[in-house]
Amino acid sequence: MRKMGEEETIPIHKEEVEENHQPKNGIYNAIFTPVYWFKMLALELHWSFVFGVVIVYGISQGLGGALARVGTQYYMKDVQKVQPSEAQVYSGITSIPWIVKPLWGLLTDVVPILGYHRRPYFLFAGFLGVISMLFLSLHEKLHIILTLMALTAASASVAIADVTVDACVAQNSSNHPSLAADMQSLCALSASIGSLVGFSLSGIFVHLIGPQGVFGLLAIPAGLVLLVGVLLRENRTSSFAYQQINQNFLDAGKAMWKTLKCPEVWRPCLYMYLSFSMSLNISEGMFYWATDSKAGPLFSQEIIGYMMAIGSVGSLLGAILYQYGLKDYPFRDLLFWTQILLCLSGMLDLLLVLRVNLKLGIPDFLFVVIDASVSSMIGRLKWMPLLVLSSKLCPRGIEGTFFALLMSIDNAGLLTSSWFGGLLLHILKVTRTQFDNLWVAVLIRNILRISPLCLLFLVARTDPNSSILPGEVLDSKEVAETSTSENIELVALVNSEDSR
Repeated sequence: MRKMGEEETIPIHKEEVEENHQPKNGIYNAIFTPVYWFKMLALELHWSFVFGVVIVYGISQGLGGALARVGTQYYMKDVQKVQPSEAQVYSGITSIPWIVKPLWGLLTDVVPILGYHRRPYFLFAGFLGVISMLFLSLHEKLHIILTLMALTAASASVAIADVTVDACVAQNSSNHPSLAADMQSLCALSASIGSLVGFSLSGIFVHLIGPQGVFGLLAIPAGLVLLVGVLLRENRTSSFAYQQINQNFLDAGKAMWKTLKCPEVWRPCLYMYLSFSMSLNISEGMFYWATDSKAGPLFSQEIIGYMMAIGSVGSLLGAILYQYGLKDYPFRDLLFWTQILLCLSGMLDLLLVLRVNLKLGIPDFLFVVIDASVSSMIGRLKWMPLLVLSSKLCPRGIEGTFFALLMSIDNAGLLTSSWFGGLLLHILKVTRTQFDNLWVAVLIRNILRISPLCLLFLVARTDPNSSILPGEVLDSKEVAETSTSENIELVALVNSEDSR
């Protein structure tokens, strides 16, 4: 039986498409190469798959995620009128669906609906997103609990769509290994362009139609995810033993638990969790100060959007720098220097809050642009080796689900960081109108960023190109049996961008 996305006709090879269709002239080649690249992917993998990747990564996560982030910040500040510490805690609550991504992944792999593994989950994700966004946009005085429920449902919608499209990418990467890199490039390119466009427009839309109007617009990306579920080409499973679902879940759970007990795995996992949780997130306090405080820069909505767009450019530059200059350095050495740089870059926030930049003759906008780009680039440089390290901790057969589990541990660290950051803002009495102690919060955050250096012994000083797992875990019989279970494809489940 053919896999999803395979053509009934004779397969078209990447090289043949490029040779037969790309123009020879250098100028035209530079202009039309992306067009022919998209055409090649559509012919080889089916147009509905390419459409799904662009919609989920580019429109839903990229553009929609950028609009949602800025819109939610202004909604909490101007509509719900919550304190910065409360907004910090609420942002952590709405990220919980990303922590349980392995559950979504196991569901889409193990539990088909009406014979389909992917399409029903796209439909459910799109429907959930449309309902939650319209609910938020159409109610002016919504209770905070209902607001959190709607925002969490919207977050779950994006997370489920992300897991499902990752499964499609992994499945097609297995069927077309020569195009695996092209598919990852398609995902990254879609997400990067979507984020740049989204952040650039977010402030303008918030200014023109308000945060609730932005929520209404976000029903469009969710509706497009719904359309992906309708159009996606997927072969229907004719027969499935639903009575085996419980056993399949148990087998996957046993395999993951056996791997987690290995010291080569739990030690770096502990480091990743503590590294993220110790870097307290006080971004809501900084946002309130930058937009409301009379002693602050009083940035407009448009400026906030532009600054976040510049930050996404810095993140992209960090990924390029790692790929072409730092990827061969040992994990421990790279994490040591990135952690130090992360601490130093945080001092830029301290200089901004204390208004030192003005004493040096540097305008607020220029200083914040430098701060956003440098901090985002360093954050990406820290994140990239952790991604590579996580991929090397995954045993054969459950690579995708275990990788998603590791990313969930990272997300749990970010959730802890957000909640403790909110607690710090509350203790220091940083409110909507009082920012006298914000500099203390920034200083404490920067000091705590040094602490993960004491935990680097948990990460092995190994070559990034060598194997980390011992042989008995890498090729265990239990894992092998899980990987060959009928109708199970434990595939990639993790978002390729910052989650979030």
